[in-house]
Amino acid sequence: MPDLDSLLADLAAEGDSLDGLVAACPDWSAPTPAAGWTIAHQIAHLAWTDGHATVAATDPAAFEKVLADALAGGHGFVDEGAAAGAAEPRDALLARWRDGRRAMIDALSAVPAGTRLPWFGPPMSAASMATARIMETWAHGQDVADALGAVREPTARLRHVTHIGVRTRDFAFRNRGLEPPADPFRVLLTGPGGEEWTWGPEDAVQSVSGPALDFCLLVTQRRHRADLAVTATGPDAARWLDLAQAFAGPPGPGRAPDAS
Repeated sequence: MPDLDSLLADLAAEGDSLDGLVAACPDWSAPTPAAGWTIAHQIAHLAWTDGHATVAATDPAAFEKVLADALAGGHGFVDEGAAAGAAEPRDALLARWRDGRRAMIDALSAVPAGTRLPWFGPPMSAASMATARIMETWAHGQDVADALGAVREPTARLRHVTHIGVRTRDFAFRNRGLEPPADPFRVLLTGPGGEEWTWGPEDAVQSVSGPALDFCLLVTQRRHRADLAVTATGPDAARWLDLAQAFAGPPGPGRAPDAS
């Protein structure tokens, strides 16, 4: 796994990439593929989550209170946070998101090695938190790009998204009340530059393969499996592709197949 400094550099780059996309857009009221969420909701959600990541890294006790309050209010706290932020003036929200990104990176860089940070899912290291923030920034950035009709050039930063997508295999099963497969899968993905990214034993009976970009779109539930060139060998691997989920929280509804 990359060291923390490399991860934080990639996290900053992913945020800057999305920043360049939204800063050039004066109107954030356009709907995105996430039902009920505009571009403003997407940026507000990232600002909200980045802020909580900073609290988790700097004041774990305060975050535990945030977590308790959120859980007491049911699963709607994510939508509520996005809606509250989306109501801010565009320039104020953009500035808050930018400041929050910098504060989060500074906070994560100061976390002592071996420290586990509390979160809405299982506690994690600063490196895992940075990886998760790259994944989520990329995923919500995809929603923004889709809303604007923009095509983003895939980068080597997808490696972090694929990593967390593979690592959350068992979580995706348990999150739906299912027992995870006993045996590991072989995962073979093709990166943006044609390089191979692999996980699991070479002699695994079941496997998943395809373009890394398509796998990222699948595990972040930004495209339906039917619209992607990700293939599975074996029934358990095929089942995984139907329910893959790289993000914390309840099972997502996913996206409908492309009707065009």
